[in-house]
Amino acid sequence: MEHRPSLERPREHALSASLLARVFHQPSLLYFNAVATHLSIREAARRLNVASSAVTRQVAQLEDALGIALFLREKRRLRLSPAGEILFRHSRRLVAPMEAAVSEIELLRGVRAGSVRIAAAESVGLSFLPSLISDFGKRYPRLTLDIAIIPSAEVVQRLVEERIDIGFGFIAKPPRQVDIAFRRDVSIGALMSPDHPLATVDTLTMERCLDHPLAVGKPEISIREVIEPFLKTSASITPPLVEVNSIRLLVELAIGGHYASIMTPIGAQNEIAAGRLIFRPLQDGGLPTNRFGILVRAGSSLHLAPAIFFEHAKAYFESLSLPGAI
Repeated sequence: MEHRPSLERPREHALSASLLARVFHQPSLLYFNAVATHLSIREAARRLNVASSAVTRQVAQLEDALGIALFLREKRRLRLSPAGEILFRHSRRLVAPMEAAVSEIELLRGVRAGSVRIAAAESVGLSFLPSLISDFGKRYPRLTLDIAIIPSAEVVQRLVEERIDIGFGFIAKPPRQVDIAFRRDVSIGALMSPDHPLATVDTLTMERCLDHPLAVGKPEISIREVIEPFLKTSASITPPLVEVNSIRLLVELAIGGHYASIMTPIGAQNEIAAGRLIFRPLQDGGLPTNRFGILVRAGSSLHLAPAIFFEHAKAYFESLSLPGAI
């Protein structure tokens, strides 16, 4: 059973500020970080290779020392309390350098692998990551990759929160905490079957596309923010659209032949190469390109394992011919 903390921990045994430093060098802080990362006692225990009861005990010890709850339960799920969010924000910075040092030392000793936390937008995960990861795994079989496929906005957020080491996604203007370490501008256009009526149009614009059944990404997909003004100005009334939250579904709808999908060609390279689909860039004046990039945290150096993966990924994309790239 997972730990069920109350909002207020007993304060009579809370430690003084001078003694709290000792707590932060004990396993309780490592266990707290694991629970805060996964928001699950069970998953934290699995990752730490310890019993769930040990994790519960260490978190409770830390809460007792601080005199305040660090986790709250909502609908059978844990979430960080305000105090927990503060501690997690700072404790990541305390623990990360030591974890990185141990990982790098063990990597040099050949004892075990280091690890790399990666997040990627769906189109990148569908198209590039499988071959990139397979090639990397053959070269560095002892390195562990922890990969999440999420929207581009969440990729950026996880970098800002220091929950991942490297991100792959589309971003127009990164926040100051994020650098685009490798970038490539990619055209926005219509993906369609070769026999679609739009396939023979000389100058393809959003207005011409709106005369036909159209599939577009929902707002959580980064390209929607770019094309939204053109959707609104190209028609006097909002046309009927199929709106989806999956790049793969946009590709499948285009394959079906009835719809043209507004997207970049990334995520459909295999279908384009095989001739099952064609991609036509939109010629609307003022329509920006969509910027693809390898994203890292600004102002900090990657540790050994993430740095090895980054150099491999950078070389991979530099040698790759991206469809629609400018």
